[in-house]
Amino acid sequence: MKLILAIIQPSKLEDVKTALSKVEVVRLTIMDVQGFGRQKGQTEVYRGREITVNLLRKVQLQIAVNDDFVQPTIDAIIEGGRSGDAGQIGDGKIFILPMDDCIRIRTGERGPEAI
Repeated sequence: MKLILAIIQPSKLEDVKTALSKVEVVRLTIMDVQGFGRQKGQTEVYRGREITVNLLRKVQLQIAVNDDFVQPTIDAIIEGGRSGDAGQIGDGKIFILPMDDCIRIRTGERGPEAI
């Protein structure tokens, strides 16, 4: 079992959800987050003053999957989240973490069956 964390552009959320549903990944948690990487924020003018906004709005997906679904999930996130054929700085990142256990609260099931 793995926990996949993906940080993507908010504008790409619907495309990623569509790509995930095509590979039968239908359980995910979505959080609004802020951060920056190579983009290093952006400069805006507010009331005549220049302000540097160094935290950019992103969306984080948390997806728990069994081992058979790891690569299809990654491929779907890349397909839906990439800007154009080559992608652009700021398209996001995918992190894959080992998951020791999962428990379904309703039934008490544990492990891969609980996902």
